[in-house]
Amino acid sequence: MLTVWGRKTSSNVQALMWCIGEMGLPYVRHDVGHKYKGTDTDFFYSLNPNRTVPVLQDGSAPPLWETGAILRYLANRYGAESFWPSDDTKKANVDRWAEWSKINVATAFTAPVFWRVVRTPEENRDENAVREAMVNLERNLLIAEAQLEKHSFMAGDNFSLADIQFGHVLYRYFDIDVVRKPLPRLRSYYENIAMRPAFQEHVTVSYEDLRA
Repeated sequence: MLTVWGRKTSSNVQALMWCIGEMGLPYVRHDVGHKYKGTDTDFFYSLNPNRTVPVLQDGSAPPLWETGAILRYLANRYGAESFWPSDDTKKANVDRWAEWSKINVATAFTAPVFWRVVRTPEENRDENAVREAMVNLERNLLIAEAQLEKHSFMAGDNFSLADIQFGHVLYRYFDIDVVRKPLPRLRSYYENIAMRPAFQEHVTVSYEDLRA
């Protein structure tokens, strides 16, 4: 049984839960962080000295933190061949797109765009900063657009760990009130992954609690 600590409105928790859902693994999740608090307790510190979510514990194994490391752990232990290949070269291809997605897309979206649009009071919002952040973000999304011209998914023609790391931010990207560059292949890709039951359960989650 997997145990997860982290609120369902956390983007990183959503990535983890989507992965768990795709694999059909049994789990229990505890709401921790933001309005639920709990990260400042001694118990949580014993799980993760960074006091961040998510944290995963698989049975009696030691707890794991850092989303990318957790996802790779699950992929290595439970992932299908198409999701996380055993061949080192094919696995590295999936991993590079997963890392690229985390560093160049999720990081460029969450604080620079999402926090400024959703988590900042409208009267304090810096619209110029939002527009500049969108330019930077969509410079990277153009790379995804080109990749999706060649393949159905981020690392090839199979759904993989790379799609978890890339796709989990797209619900908010397409939902928030910003001016977006027309990226038809990205839109088609998003509409495809948005049909997946695990995505609908764990990613298409209201973020009203996060509004300023």
